[in-house]
Amino acid sequence: MGRNAEVPLRELNQQTSRVMARVEAGETVTITRDGVPIGDIVPRGVSGGRPAYPFRTDPMGPLELPDLGGPVLSDDEIGGTLRGMGSADD
Repeated sequence: MGRNAEVPLRELNQQTSRVMARVEAGETVTITRDGVPIGDIVPRGVSGGRPAYPFRTDPMGPLELPDLGGPVLSDDEIGGTLRGMGSADD
């Protein structure tokens, strides 16, 4: 298995060929900006790195909705209102 190393984004920008040669040699390179990891470059065919998600995975805490003074509706009333919205029949 290859080694792991951190490379600042500036070094990747200025020394791309050298960094990619390290990856080609089997090394996984973590790119950092101001010391904070922002991405990984892994050799082709290597798995087991950190997964990247297109959405937030950290807990955001309880969701607090403001009271806008509207009527209180049940789930069935909301469903009935929304049913059919956006259909081609409108």
